[in-house]
Amino acid sequence: MLASSFISFVCFCASSAAAFVTAPLVFFLSALFLLFAYSTKFNQRFKGFHWPLMDFLRCVSASIVFFIISIMAVSKYPDGSSKAAGVFGFIATIVFALDFYFIFNELAAFLKGGGSHDEPQNTQEADSDSDSD
Repeated sequence: MLASSFISFVCFCASSAAAFVTAPLVFFLSALFLLFAYSTKFNQRFKGFHWPLMDFLRCVSASIVFFIISIMAVSKYPDGSSKAAGVFGFIATIVFALDFYFIFNELAAFLKGGGSHDEPQNTQEADSDSDSD
């Protein structure tokens, strides 16, 4: 996700469709922030946010926006860098769509399970812990 967002950002910077440069930059930075938050366990400090849901909404919005600006870049602007930006935008659309599909499956499994992260309790019998003869 980071690579496809960054590559489409660079292509849009070099093209005549520079008006669309903001969307790849915003989604690149938001993906970078979430990667940083997950890798440094920053998300565990803020329990009020449902981080997988935020990631899901980011992926859905990125997929829709990348699809729209890619269609506009390919159809409206004639230069090669705009076409390349559109192609990389379509690749980013597919990557973000796959990501929100996988996140949706995780969220659905989480909601089916009752929404609890409790660990399963120990179900061993009381006899197995005793050392008596």
